[in-house]
Amino acid sequence: GDVCNMINKKYNEFLPSMQSAEDLVSQVDGLSSNIDLLKAGIENEVQRDLNVAVAEFTELKQQLERDSLVLSILKKLQEFDTAIKEYNTALLEKKYVAAAQQLEKARSSLKMLESRKGFELKILKALGTELTVQTQNMLYHLGEEWQKLAVWKLPPSKESSSLESVMHSELHLHTVPSKEEEIAGPPVASVLQAFAVLGELHTKLKIFGQLLLKYILEPLILYPSLQPFAEEQSDVFILRFKSEEPNLDRSSPMEVFDKIKLIFEILHKYLLNVPLEQPVEDKKECRVTLAELLGDMIWEELSDCLIQNCLVNSIPTNSSKLEQYIEVIKSTEEFEKALKNMQFLKGDTTDLLKYARNVNSHFANKKCQDVIVAARNLMTSEIHNTVKIIPDSCVALPRLPDPGAGDHLKMRKTSKLLHNDMVNLENETKLSQYTFSLPTCRISSSVEKLMELAYQTLLEATASTDQCCIQLFYSVRNIFQLFYDVVPTYHKENLQKLPQLAAIHHNNCMYIAHHLLTLGHQFRYRLTNILCDGAATFVDLVPGFRRLGMECFLAQMRVQKGEILERLSSARNFSNMDDEENYCAANKAIRQVLHQLKRLGKVWQDVLPVNVYCKAMGTLLNTALSEIVTRIAALEDISAEDADRLYSLCRTMVEEGPQVLTPLPEEDKNKKYQEEVPVYVQKWMTFKELMIILQANLQEIVDQWADGKGPLAAEFSAAEVKSLIRALFQNTERRAAALAKIK
Repeated sequence: GDVCNMINKKYNEFLPSMQSAEDLVSQVDGLSSNIDLLKAGIENEVQRDLNVAVAEFTELKQQLERDSLVLSILKKLQEFDTAIKEYNTALLEKKYVAAAQQLEKARSSLKMLESRKGFELKILKALGTELTVQTQNMLYHLGEEWQKLAVWKLPPSKESSSLESVMHSELHLHTVPSKEEEIAGPPVASVLQAFAVLGELHTKLKIFGQLLLKYILEPLILYPSLQPFAEEQSDVFILRFKSEEPNLDRSSPMEVFDKIKLIFEILHKYLLNVPLEQPVEDKKECRVTLAELLGDMIWEELSDCLIQNCLVNSIPTNSSKLEQYIEVIKSTEEFEKALKNMQFLKGDTTDLLKYARNVNSHFANKKCQDVIVAARNLMTSEIHNTVKIIPDSCVALPRLPDPGAGDHLKMRKTSKLLHNDMVNLENETKLSQYTFSLPTCRISSSVEKLMELAYQTLLEATASTDQCCIQLFYSVRNIFQLFYDVVPTYHKENLQKLPQLAAIHHNNCMYIAHHLLTLGHQFRYRLTNILCDGAATFVDLVPGFRRLGMECFLAQMRVQKGEILERLSSARNFSNMDDEENYCAANKAIRQVLHQLKRLGKVWQDVLPVNVYCKAMGTLLNTALSEIVTRIAALEDISAEDADRLYSLCRTMVEEGPQVLTPLPEEDKNKKYQEEVPVYVQKWMTFKELMIILQANLQEIVDQWADGKGPLAAEFSAAEVKSLIRALFQNTERRAAALAKIK
């Protein structure tokens, strides 16, 4: 029964809800049609009203933006105006930092105004002008104040920067705070901070820094006699110089550092110990001091000046003094530390300290530099100052120290190392006298000195640290490379024009080549330990020097040959000598050639080694004889008178030719070389045979020929002899018979 009741109850409830669902459906239908009506209505009317409203809203919004822009502009204009007013007040009260800050405020307001696009105000131009005028006005006031604070008394600019004029430079600092100022902070701070706010501090300090360098710091480095001298009076601190007799012509780095430290201490105390409020975005306190700014500006120039004029000069020139240099390095470190404490210097180990610490390498560089400069001076000096070198001076080389001997080697005079032809190489083995023999001749004294410089430098190298040793060894190689490049170019004109110089240069090159053969060998114990695979040698340079000497001398020989041929070309081919004029021309040509050879023989005398001399003079004499033979052998007709005159011309050559060979200044010693003329003059016998032909009859010529086995056949070909017979003799049967025998 209960179950039935439940179902009934549910069902009863269900019926009404069923009813209400049906009602809902019909309501929905009604609503739906209402919506359709409304939709139509909206599309027609409301949409129109809405568009109007949006347009109105946009207009209002733009109006509002315009108003707020105008408002913000008015606000900025007001800010600008206030700032300028407050600036004026502050300036009158000499509150420079406040005044400067107000100017900067006005500047930023103006910037904002100028950045508004589409809003160009006529007034902005006027405001800009006003701001510029006020800024200049403020800078002028600050400038006046600054000039009162730091007063330079300088010598008239026309004077050179001599010691005299430097003595007149003074710097007066009116920054000694008086009692009542001490509370408010010194005026110097406010002036400099105001400059900083206006962004002008840099310019002011730069000018101050340049004056400081030019009139105080650099003179102290350059003139050892200058002493800085400071006196404090009630309201001013004066910095000036007094001059004292220096004990040396260069002051030591220690003294210079002390003087400069003093200057910086004074500046630090009276002028530069001012913190600058730097405007910083990240609110971190960034306080740069003036000292740091000034340091940044002048340190580089100051340290260059110290290096160039103080440290460079203090680098020792010989290895024994290197130890004492530690002092200099120490004082450089202390100098830098002091400047850091005063905040002039920021970083660590500046160039100055690096330079001082690098003394070993500078020592080597300085040494090499000196060597190259000395070498270059020798190379560009005159060639014609000569010394005579003689091979019999047999000097053993000095015993070299063993590799560990180090610095205690006393430098030996090296001139005795030179000119030794019998070189005592290993201190025991003697070589034959001629192994490295160099014949007696003259060389430029500058080249002898150059060689001494090379030996001296290598000696020093063997006593130096490894690094220095290597550098010195290569600078000696450089001396020779330099000679090879410089001398031929530098003396070019003279070597072409002056036969004597060409000869001396030839000797110079041979002399250098001669020494280069053994130069490395003598120092090899010490050098090869350091230079890998026995590179301590100069032998590779030898062929180049020999070639250099030969080429220059051969060029001179070509010039001389050219002149001989030129002179002989005026001899009218030696034809028709029975004509007086022709004979005179030929005679003159021969005289000129002999004169040229005699002069040359004198110029080269005692300069060239004898064997070179004889070969050279012999070659030139040969050129003349050979040319004469060729010309005469080519003649087609020689009359009896012609033949006599040609003979006498040839006789002049044969008699006077040998006399041009005068290799030695002692006359009696030259005979030997003059008698050996056929050895040096290839065509000598040919010339003598030609003279015989000019005087001989047909039979004598045939006898001289001797079926091609006689002396004549040794000098002339059958064709040449036949040609001469045809020129000298009339066409007869006897001539035909003689010609038939020449074959």
